[in-house]
Amino acid sequence: MSVKPSFPFSKQELIPQAEMLEVEKRKGEFVIGIPKEIHFQEKRVCLTPDAVGALVAQGHKFVIESGAGDGANYTDSEYSEAGAKISYSVKEAFECQIILKVEPPTLDEIEYINPQSILFSALQLKTQHKPYFEALAKKRITAIAFDFIQDKHGVFTVVKCMSEIAGQASILIASELLSTANSGNGLLLGNINGVPPAEIVIIGAGTVGEFATRSAIGLGANVKVFDNSLTKLRSLQERLGQRIYTSTIQPKTLQKALMRCDVAIGAVRGKSRSPIYVTETMIEQMKDGAVIVDVSIDRGGCFETSEVTNHKKPIIKKHGVIHYGVPNIPSRYSRTASVSLSNTFTPYLLQIAERGGFENAARYDNSLQKGMYFYHGILTNKSVADWFNLPFRDINLLFL
Repeated sequence: MSVKPSFPFSKQELIPQAEMLEVEKRKGEFVIGIPKEIHFQEKRVCLTPDAVGALVAQGHKFVIESGAGDGANYTDSEYSEAGAKISYSVKEAFECQIILKVEPPTLDEIEYINPQSILFSALQLKTQHKPYFEALAKKRITAIAFDFIQDKHGVFTVVKCMSEIAGQASILIASELLSTANSGNGLLLGNINGVPPAEIVIIGAGTVGEFATRSAIGLGANVKVFDNSLTKLRSLQERLGQRIYTSTIQPKTLQKALMRCDVAIGAVRGKSRSPIYVTETMIEQMKDGAVIVDVSIDRGGCFETSEVTNHKKPIIKKHGVIHYGVPNIPSRYSRTASVSLSNTFTPYLLQIAERGGFENAARYDNSLQKGMYFYHGILTNKSVADWFNLPFRDINLLFL
C-alpha cells in the first residue's frame, strides 16, 4: 500500500503571492479659518502669509476674513497669493474645522462656530466668565489655549515669546517717554562719553525682566534688578554673562534705588494678582519726569499708583512721575508678535496633519494636552473647573 508523501506547503502557498506593503496613514487635510480680531486695539494675527503658504502646500485650505492681517501690515492680497480664500463674511471664517484667533472669541462669535470644531486662541482665564465655557460646551468644541501650552521643559512657549517682546519693548517705550518730544526730561537712555548713564530699576527677574535688562545694558544704562528669588537672580546673571547689581526686594534698598533712577520697570507676576512692591509713598520720592513702565498691569500692576491705559492714551502722570500702563504691549509691535505667534502655531498644525487628526496628535504630544481645556465639549482643565466651579474630567481618561 503506497503512502502519499506529506508536504509542508500546499499548492496554493507555493504559488507566488502579492506583496503586502505597509500603507502609510493618510495625512489630514483641514479647512482653517482666521477671523479678524475685534478686541480693543488687538492688531496681531495668528499666521503670516508665508506660514499660510507653507500649510497650503501641505494640502490645507484657508478662509481668512478680509482685513485680518491689516493690524500687522499683512494685506489680503498677500494671503490670497499664498493660496488662502479671502472672505468678507465673519460667519464663513468661523465655520471652518479649525479656527485660529489671538483673543478668545466673544459669545456672539461662538454662535458662528460649527459643532465639533477645534479652536486655538488665548484663554485669559482671569478675564473670562462662566457663560463663555457653557457656550463652548454646548457646541461640543475642542478648545486649546495657547497661553496654557507648555513644552517638554515646562516652558509656556507663547507666553515666553510675548514676554520677551514685552521686556525688550518696555525699555524702548521708556526711552521714548524720556524724550522732550513726549514731555520727558530729555534724557537719552544710553551711555555717552562724559555723560552719566541713565539709571534703571527692574523689579522681577523672569523673562520680562531678563529681556528688559538685556535691552537696557545694550543701550549702556546702569541696571539694578530686584527679585525675591535668589535662584532667578543667579540664573539671570549666568544668562547675561556679566555681573550686574541684583538684590532681594527690601523696602529701604528698593526705595533708595527708586529715588535715584530715571526709569522703573515692573515685571512681576503673581498667582492671582501681581504683588504691590512699590507704594505711593515711594513714588512720591522719585525724580520729577521719571518713567514707570508697569508690564505687570495685566495682573493688577506692582506699582500702587499704576492704572490701566491704552495705546491711544498710554500715559498718566502722578506725583510728577510718568506712568505707562498698557496691558497688551506686544500688540504695539504687532508684526514681530505675529511672526512669533505664527512660528508657534505652524508646527502644531503640521503635526496635527501628519498624525491624521487632532486626537492622534494630542495623544502623542503632552504640550497640546496641557493647552487643551475643552475636549468635544468636556472641560479638561482643573484650574478652569476650580475657578468657575464647573465639572471636570481628566483628559487621560477620555483618550483611552
